[in-house]
Amino acid sequence: MTGGAAAIDLRPARAADDRAVAALIRTVMSSFGACGEGFAINDPEVDGMHGAYQRARAAYFVVETAGRVVGGGGIAPLEGGPFHVCELRKMYCLPEARGLGVGARLLARCLATARGFGFRACYLETLTGMDAAQRLYRRAGFKELPGALGSTGHHGCDRYFLLEFR
Repeated sequence: MTGGAAAIDLRPARAADDRAVAALIRTVMSSFGACGEGFAINDPEVDGMHGAYQRARAAYFVVETAGRVVGGGGIAPLEGGPFHVCELRKMYCLPEARGLGVGARLLARCLATARGFGFRACYLETLTGMDAAQRLYRRAGFKELPGALGSTGHHGCDRYFLLEFR
């Protein structure tokens, strides 16, 4: 993506990205008040995202522009869920990356990867106030669920979505 602005690179995360990704997650989640217990900001993997996704059927991607990580997101099997369901995990973009189609590209990459891994559905958890993200999920075909699936430990979230692949 160009057009006067710096090129945007969407690529698999590297170990060298860990510090920037952790800062990204903490910045975005804090801006939505998602800091306490029951939120992904406190997951042990936040400080080592690259390594946490070096396992079967998991991948994490970063969005980089001008040498700076401005977004990230990944997929992995849903903890405590059915084998065929993955979870969209820790997908966040800094404010300067929003409204540029970055989130849609990142989501599409995650979903294509999930399909490639053989998942038949993708689940995600979010919270009230993350309205732009929820619009993105709905445009991609996610349907809101009445409650949580699996055992993510993210009881601070209050919105749940599922996309079944066709």
